[in-house]
Amino acid sequence: MEILKFGSTGPRVAFLQLALSRANFSAGALDGIFGNQTYHAVQRFQSANGLAADGIVGPLTQAALKPYQTGYRKHTIRSGDTFYKLANAYGTTLRSIEIANPNVDPLNLRIGSTITIPLSFPVVPTTIPFTSEVLDDVLIGLQSRYPFIHTESAGKSVLGKPIYYTSIGKGDTEVFYNASHHANEWITTPLLLKYLEDYAHSYAFGDSICNASSRQLYENTTLYLMPLVNPDGVDLVTGLFDKNSKEYTSALSMNTPPLSFPQDWKANISGVDLNLQYPAGWEIARELKYAAGFTKPGPRDFVGTAPLSEPESRSVYYFTLEHNFSLTLSYHTQGQVIYWKYLDCIPENSLSIGHQLAAASGYVLELTPSFSGYAGYKDWFILNYNRPGYTVEAGSGKNPLPISQFDDIYRDNLCLMTLGMQLLISE
Repeated sequence: MEILKFGSTGPRVAFLQLALSRANFSAGALDGIFGNQTYHAVQRFQSANGLAADGIVGPLTQAALKPYQTGYRKHTIRSGDTFYKLANAYGTTLRSIEIANPNVDPLNLRIGSTITIPLSFPVVPTTIPFTSEVLDDVLIGLQSRYPFIHTESAGKSVLGKPIYYTSIGKGDTEVFYNASHHANEWITTPLLLKYLEDYAHSYAFGDSICNASSRQLYENTTLYLMPLVNPDGVDLVTGLFDKNSKEYTSALSMNTPPLSFPQDWKANISGVDLNLQYPAGWEIARELKYAAGFTKPGPRDFVGTAPLSEPESRSVYYFTLEHNFSLTLSYHTQGQVIYWKYLDCIPENSLSIGHQLAAASGYVLELTPSFSGYAGYKDWFILNYNRPGYTVEAGSGKNPLPISQFDDIYRDNLCLMTLGMQLLISE
């Protein structure tokens, strides 16, 4: 666990600054720079929590800040406690506590037992860079707030990091959304996670999401999300690796032809483009990419030595084979485009569904350009299952898109992601 102090920089500092802000000890801009404002905010937080006010974020301070990163606290029941009193004491709601503790009888609280207290802010951060470490805390927080969410690992990355998936719902119709095959498209990770949080909250509180009944969606579909297919690559792009680390220096040595590093890195940490790894015209993709000069591991467009040579793409592949998905969405950036078919494969209703997804988002429904039209996850899913699969290119500009675009991207895709389930149960 890295100790953060004055002069530290990077995504861990940004997450620290967000936690301080959530705890009402503002550190100023969430810029990932541990300067004077962050130093004094840490001191104030430490003093308020009975810690030595040295301005250094070591294990004890990190532990005290953890609830402001995961979004919940654990509370040991004392004499006189009620859910109502605890909601007032922690600044949350009675219903939130009930949802987080489905097996606890609020009229028979046992002294000495421990319950979960959701805090008042959303769990998913949408203003800081994402890393695999942020994802760990977010998934713990979401499952603690909404115990009906299920989280497991579908496999591991090159560096051994879990490739998590989550599921919500209990219907027979299975739908799958994935994100961040490409490292510099990491903004799609919080996109899926915020949708999961909003959907879970809507279901738990009996609300609708984008004019659809969350309860009807939950009862009739099961939504699977794999929000971070490429954890190592994303950690490289968002700055988690120290510049002297072997991971950073190894990737830098592969940065040919030279691109802006690490922000232009698309591949996994081994220099393989994960969305050129699937057995759907992989040999054609290799010919096209080799002809364009992408013949060895690097920041983009290297197809690997064989289909599914990388542990991340194998994890997604075998996870798909274990399920019966009726529709998939693969999230990428950028262009505000939805790609909908593979060669001459046109699954039933796929064009109609594509038009409705495009209308809901304001994106354009198009055919995949031939240079990128092979060996992607969407291509393999359509070829193997003859069911609707789509690649959604969210946002606009140059990758990696700035986090300042997040709210606009989420607004455009909220109804699109909802329709991915809703249209299947309305057929």
